[in-house]
Amino acid sequence: MPKIIIKNLGQKALHFDRSGQTVLSIFQSNGQDWMHACGGKGRCTTCSIEVISGGENLDGITDNEQRFMKQGKLLEGIRLACQAVCNGDLEVAAPERYKLPHLSYSD
Repeated sequence: MPKIIIKNLGQKALHFDRSGQTVLSIFQSNGQDWMHACGGKGRCTTCSIEVISGGENLDGITDNEQRFMKQGKLLEGIRLACQAVCNGDLEVAAPERYKLPHLSYSD
């Protein structure tokens, strides 16, 4: 069963049994809080994830992500959890600016 490891949440492992889901939907189905101010519609960058490893297991960059990259709001190695479709193991971290205040991050 593939999994997503959230490095800066104590290496928390979230398992999923179906490829083709967005990272955000995998977070939600595992009960993991993650910032997403626009409701997961790709209209903001608050659901950003830093891809540590396994980026090859994500589908290509979406039009919404490309738009934010062109605007300088989405940097190299950062994807939108609501847009990034996951098809295998992945290791991510929450970027500093989008960490939720009620969660205990390990860095």
